[in-house]
Amino acid sequence: MALTIPDISLNDGTTIPQLGFGVFQIEPKDTAAAVTTALEVGYRHIDTAEMYGNEAEVGEAVRTSGLDRGSVYVTSKLNNGFHRPDDARKAFDSTLSALKMDYIDLFLIHWPLPTLYDGDYVSTWKVLEEFQRDGRARSIGVSNFQVAHLQRLADEASVVPAVNQIEAHPYFTNDEVRAYGREHNILTEAWSPIAQGKVLNDPTVVDIAGQVGRTPAQVVLRWHVQRGDIIFPKSTTPKRIEENTGIFDFELDDAAMERITGLDKGEAGRQGPNPGRRWLHRGGRRRSTG
Repeated sequence: MALTIPDISLNDGTTIPQLGFGVFQIEPKDTAAAVTTALEVGYRHIDTAEMYGNEAEVGEAVRTSGLDRGSVYVTSKLNNGFHRPDDARKAFDSTLSALKMDYIDLFLIHWPLPTLYDGDYVSTWKVLEEFQRDGRARSIGVSNFQVAHLQRLADEASVVPAVNQIEAHPYFTNDEVRAYGREHNILTEAWSPIAQGKVLNDPTVVDIAGQVGRTPAQVVLRWHVQRGDIIFPKSTTPKRIEENTGIFDFELDDAAMERITGLDKGEAGRQGPNPGRRWLHRGGRRRSTG
Protein backbone atom coordinates (compact mmCIF):
# COMPACT_ATOMS: atom_id res chain seq x y z
CA MET A 1 0.00 0.00 0.00
CA ALA A 2 1.33 3.43 -0.93
CA LEU A 3 2.63 5.56 1.92
CA THR A 4 0.33 8.44 2.80
CA ILE A 5 1.90 11.26 4.81
CA PRO A 6 -0.40 14.00 6.10
CA ASP A 7 0.08 17.56 4.89
CA ILE A 8 -0.17 20.46 7.35
CA SER A 9 -1.28 23.95 6.35
CA LEU A 10 1.16 26.81 6.85
CA ASN A 11 0.17 30.39 7.66
CA ASP A 12 0.99 31.50 4.10
CA GLY A 13 -1.58 29.23 2.47
CA THR A 14 0.85 26.49 1.41
CA THR A 15 1.13 22.99 2.87
CA ILE A 16 4.02 20.88 4.12
CA PRO A 17 4.30 17.10 4.64
CA GLN A 18 4.37 16.38 8.37
CA LEU A 19 7.06 13.71 7.98
CA GLY A 20 10.23 14.45 6.09
CA PHE A 21 13.69 13.00 5.60
CA GLY A 22 16.61 14.82 7.20
CA VAL A 23 20.14 14.78 5.80
CA PHE A 24 21.97 16.40 8.73
CA GLN A 25 25.28 14.60 9.35
CA ILE A 26 24.95 12.50 6.20
CA GLU A 27 28.20 12.82 4.27
CA PRO A 28 27.84 14.27 0.77
CA LYS A 29 29.08 11.02 -0.77
CA ASP A 30 26.22 9.13 0.91
CA THR A 31 23.47 11.72 0.55
CA ALA A 32 22.15 11.03 -2.95
CA ALA A 33 21.72 7.32 -2.20
CA ALA A 34 19.99 7.99 1.12
CA VAL A 35 17.60 10.53 -0.39
CA THR A 36 16.91 8.23 -3.32
CA THR A 37 15.94 5.46 -0.89
CA ALA A 38 13.72 7.87 1.04
CA LEU A 39 11.93 8.99 -2.10
CA GLU A 40 11.45 5.37 -3.20
CA VAL A 41 9.91 4.55 0.18
CA GLY A 42 7.48 7.45 -0.20
CA TYR A 43 8.97 10.47 1.55
CA ARG A 44 8.16 13.70 -0.25
CA HIS A 45 9.86 16.18 2.08
CA ILE A 46 13.66 16.57 2.23
CA ASP A 47 15.36 18.83 4.78
CA THR A 48 18.89 20.06 4.08
CA ALA A 49 20.97 23.18 4.79
CA GLU A 50 23.88 25.13 3.38
CA MET A 51 25.79 24.20 6.54
CA TYR A 52 25.41 20.47 5.87
CA GLY A 53 27.36 20.66 2.62
CA ASN A 54 25.06 18.24 0.79
CA GLU A 55 22.55 20.43 -1.05
CA ALA A 56 23.93 19.39 -4.45
CA GLU A 57 23.45 15.72 -3.67
CA VAL A 58 19.89 16.34 -2.49
CA GLY A 59 19.16 18.08 -5.77
CA GLU A 60 20.73 15.24 -7.73
CA ALA A 61 18.52 12.67 -5.99
CA VAL A 62 15.36 14.68 -6.63
CA ARG A 63 16.24 15.20 -10.31
CA THR A 64 16.99 11.53 -10.95
CA SER A 65 13.99 10.23 -8.99
CA GLY A 66 11.57 10.52 -11.87
CA LEU A 67 9.24 12.56 -9.67
CA ASP A 68 7.87 15.93 -10.67
CA ARG A 69 9.69 18.74 -8.91
CA GLY A 70 6.39 20.00 -7.54
CA SER A 71 5.74 16.73 -5.72
CA VAL A 72 8.90 16.93 -3.57
CA TYR A 73 9.06 19.50 -0.77
CA VAL A 74 12.62 20.78 -0.28
CA THR A 75 13.85 22.86 2.66
CA SER A 76 17.24 24.51 3.08
CA LYS A 77 18.70 27.00 5.50
CA LEU A 78 20.95 30.05 5.44
CA ASN A 79 24.46 29.42 6.70
CA ASN A 80 25.73 31.36 9.70
CA GLY A 81 28.39 33.13 7.68
CA PHE A 82 25.95 34.95 5.44
CA HIS A 83 23.55 36.98 7.54
CA ARG A 84 24.35 40.42 6.14
CA PRO A 85 21.75 41.22 3.45
CA ASP A 86 23.99 41.07 0.37
CA ASP A 87 25.68 37.93 1.69
CA ALA A 88 22.29 36.34 2.28
CA ARG A 89 21.23 37.09 -1.29
CA LYS A 90 24.40 35.50 -2.67
CA ALA A 91 24.04 32.50 -0.40
CA PHE A 92 20.45 31.93 -1.50
CA ASP A 93 21.53 32.06 -5.12
CA SER A 94 24.19 29.48 -4.29
CA THR A 95 21.58 27.21 -2.69
CA LEU A 96 19.39 27.30 -5.80
CA SER A 97 22.46 26.71 -7.95
CA ALA A 98 23.61 23.73 -5.85
CA LEU A 99 20.15 22.19 -5.89
CA LYS A 100 19.74 23.06 -9.58
CA MET A 101 16.23 24.29 -8.82
CA ASP A 102 14.35 27.44 -9.79
CA TYR A 103 12.70 27.70 -6.38
CA ILE A 104 12.82 26.17 -2.93
CA ASP A 105 9.74 25.24 -0.98
CA LEU A 106 10.99 26.51 2.38
CA PHE A 107 14.06 28.59 3.27
CA LEU A 108 15.05 29.24 6.87
CA ILE A 109 17.46 31.38 8.85
CA HIS A 110 19.43 28.55 10.43
CA TRP A 111 20.34 30.30 13.70
CA PRO A 112 19.41 33.75 15.08
CA LEU A 113 23.03 34.68 16.01
CA PRO A 114 22.03 37.36 18.54
CA THR A 115 25.65 38.13 19.40
CA LEU A 116 26.89 38.49 15.80
CA TYR A 117 26.16 41.05 13.06
CA ASP A 118 25.12 43.46 15.82
CA GLY A 119 22.32 41.00 16.49
CA ASP A 120 20.53 42.26 13.39
CA TYR A 121 18.77 39.09 12.30
CA VAL A 122 15.74 41.25 11.43
CA SER A 123 17.54 42.65 8.39
CA THR A 124 18.38 39.07 7.42
CA TRP A 125 14.73 38.10 7.76
CA LYS A 126 13.65 40.97 5.52
CA VAL A 127 15.91 39.56 2.80
CA LEU A 128 14.08 36.24 3.10
CA GLU A 129 10.86 38.20 2.63
CA GLU A 130 12.30 39.32 -0.73
CA PHE A 131 12.84 35.70 -1.75
CA GLN A 132 9.22 34.90 -0.94
CA ARG A 133 7.92 37.93 -2.83
CA ASP A 134 9.80 37.00 -6.00
CA GLY A 135 8.62 33.39 -5.78
CA ARG A 136 12.01 31.75 -5.41
CA ALA A 137 11.09 30.70 -1.87
CA ARG A 138 7.51 29.51 -1.59
CA SER A 139 7.64 29.77 2.20
CA ILE A 140 10.12 31.24 4.67
CA GLY A 141 10.81 30.52 8.29
CA VAL A 142 13.39 30.37 11.03
CA SER A 143 15.30 27.76 12.95
CA ASN A 144 16.47 27.73 16.56
CA PHE A 145 14.67 30.98 17.36
CA GLN A 146 13.63 31.49 20.96
CA VAL A 147 10.63 33.46 22.15
CA ALA A 148 12.52 36.77 22.37
CA HIS A 149 13.85 36.33 18.84
CA LEU A 150 10.38 35.56 17.48
CA GLN A 151 8.85 38.49 19.31
CA ARG A 152 11.42 40.86 17.84
CA LEU A 153 10.47 39.69 14.34
CA ALA A 154 6.82 40.25 15.21
CA ASP A 155 7.63 43.80 16.34
CA GLU A 156 9.93 44.80 13.48
CA ALA A 157 9.02 42.72 10.39
CA SER A 158 5.90 42.28 8.32
CA VAL A 159 5.89 38.54 7.57
CA VAL A 160 5.30 35.93 10.26
CA PRO A 161 7.61 32.90 9.91
CA ALA A 162 5.79 29.86 8.57
CA VAL A 163 7.79 27.51 10.77
CA ASN A 164 10.35 27.52 13.54
CA GLN A 165 12.65 24.51 13.40
CA ILE A 166 13.89 23.82 16.93
CA GLU A 167 15.41 21.08 19.01
CA ALA A 168 12.52 19.13 20.53
CA HIS A 169 12.27 15.59 21.87
CA PRO A 170 11.06 13.84 25.05
CA TYR A 171 14.14 14.91 27.03
CA PHE A 172 13.78 18.55 25.90
CA THR A 173 10.18 19.32 24.98
CA ASN A 174 10.92 23.03 24.42
CA ASP A 175 7.31 23.80 25.24
CA GLU A 176 7.73 27.54 25.84
CA VAL A 177 8.85 28.08 22.25
CA ARG A 178 6.23 25.67 20.94
CA ALA A 179 3.51 27.50 22.84
CA TYR A 180 4.55 30.83 21.34
CA GLY A 181 4.40 29.21 17.92
CA ARG A 182 0.88 27.90 18.49
CA GLU A 183 -0.28 31.30 19.68
CA HIS A 184 1.14 33.06 16.61
CA ASN A 185 0.37 30.39 13.98
CA ILE A 186 4.01 29.35 13.54
CA LEU A 187 4.39 25.59 13.07
CA THR A 188 7.08 23.78 15.00
CA GLU A 189 9.54 21.51 13.23
CA ALA A 190 11.44 19.26 15.63
CA TRP A 191 15.07 18.53 14.89
CA SER A 192 16.84 15.74 16.78
CA PRO A 193 13.39 14.17 17.35
CA ILE A 194 14.83 11.11 19.11
CA ALA A 195 17.54 13.07 20.97
CA GLN A 196 20.26 11.59 18.76
CA GLY A 197 19.04 8.14 19.80
CA LYS A 198 19.36 8.75 23.52
CA VAL A 199 15.64 8.29 24.27
CA LEU A 200 15.36 4.96 22.50
CA ASN A 201 16.62 2.98 25.51
CA ASP A 202 14.60 4.95 28.03
CA PRO A 203 12.60 2.46 30.14
CA THR A 204 9.39 4.45 29.69
CA VAL A 205 9.72 4.54 25.91
CA VAL A 206 10.69 0.86 25.76
CA ASP A 207 7.71 -0.08 27.94
CA ILE A 208 5.23 1.86 25.79
CA ALA A 209 6.76 0.40 22.62
CA GLY A 210 6.17 -3.10 23.99
CA GLN A 211 2.59 -2.27 24.85
CA VAL A 212 1.71 -0.98 21.37
CA GLY A 213 3.87 -3.42 19.42
CA ARG A 214 6.07 -0.78 17.82
CA THR A 215 9.74 0.17 17.95
CA PRO A 216 10.89 2.82 20.42
CA ALA A 217 11.71 5.12 17.50
CA GLN A 218 8.21 4.75 16.06
CA VAL A 219 6.70 5.52 19.45
CA VAL A 220 8.73 8.71 19.89
CA LEU A 221 8.05 9.87 16.33
CA ARG A 222 4.34 9.18 16.87
CA TRP A 223 4.48 11.29 20.05
CA HIS A 224 5.79 14.19 17.96
CA VAL A 225 3.09 13.73 15.32
CA GLN A 226 0.30 13.74 17.90
CA ARG A 227 1.75 16.94 19.36
CA GLY A 228 1.26 18.46 15.91
CA ASP A 229 4.93 18.95 15.05
CA ILE A 230 6.75 18.33 11.77
CA ILE A 231 9.58 15.80 11.97
CA PHE A 232 12.36 14.59 9.68
CA PRO A 233 14.33 11.70 11.17
CA LYS A 234 17.67 10.90 9.57
CA SER A 235 19.14 7.52 8.67
CA THR A 236 21.31 6.00 5.97
CA THR A 237 19.99 2.48 6.61
CA PRO A 238 17.22 1.53 4.16
CA LYS A 239 15.38 -0.58 6.74
CA ARG A 240 15.39 2.26 9.27
CA ILE A 241 14.38 4.82 6.64
CA GLU A 242 11.30 2.73 5.88
CA GLU A 243 10.63 1.88 9.51
CA ASN A 244 10.41 5.56 10.40
CA THR A 245 7.40 5.95 8.12
CA GLY A 246 5.33 3.43 10.10
CA ILE A 247 3.83 5.98 12.44
CA PHE A 248 0.50 6.86 10.87
CA ASP A 249 -1.45 3.66 11.45
CA PHE A 250 -1.54 3.67 15.26
CA GLU A 251 -2.15 6.14 18.09
CA LEU A 252 -0.78 6.65 21.56
CA ASP A 253 -3.40 7.10 24.25
CA ASP A 254 -3.40 10.09 26.59
CA ALA A 255 -1.61 8.19 29.33
CA ALA A 256 1.24 7.19 27.03
CA MET A 257 1.53 10.72 25.70
CA GLU A 258 1.73 12.11 29.22
CA ARG A 259 4.35 9.55 30.26
CA ILE A 260 6.59 10.48 27.34
CA THR A 261 6.10 14.21 27.88
CA GLY A 262 6.98 13.66 31.54
CA LEU A 263 10.51 12.63 30.52
CA ASP A 264 11.35 16.30 29.91
CA LYS A 265 14.56 17.36 31.68
CA GLY A 266 14.37 21.01 30.76
CA GLU A 267 17.63 22.68 29.79
CA ALA A 268 19.58 19.67 31.05
CA GLY A 269 18.02 17.57 28.31
CA ARG A 270 19.17 19.81 25.47
CA GLN A 271 21.49 17.97 23.07
CA GLY A 272 22.58 20.93 20.93
CA PRO A 273 23.71 24.48 21.73
CA ASN A 274 21.53 27.09 23.38
CA PRO A 275 20.61 29.58 20.60
CA GLY A 276 20.98 32.54 22.93
CA ARG A 277 24.64 31.94 23.71
CA ARG A 278 27.77 33.13 21.95
CA TRP A 279 28.94 29.82 20.56
CA LEU A 280 28.30 30.05 16.85
CA HIS A 281 31.00 30.91 14.36
CA ARG A 282 30.23 32.80 11.18
CA GLY A 283 30.49 30.03 8.62
CA GLY A 284 31.40 26.49 7.75
CA ARG A 285 29.83 23.21 8.72
CA ARG A 286 28.95 22.23 12.24
CA ARG A 287 28.63 18.57 13.11
CA SER A 288 26.68 19.00 16.34
CA THR A 289 23.79 21.26 15.40
CA GLY A 290 20.44 20.87 13.66
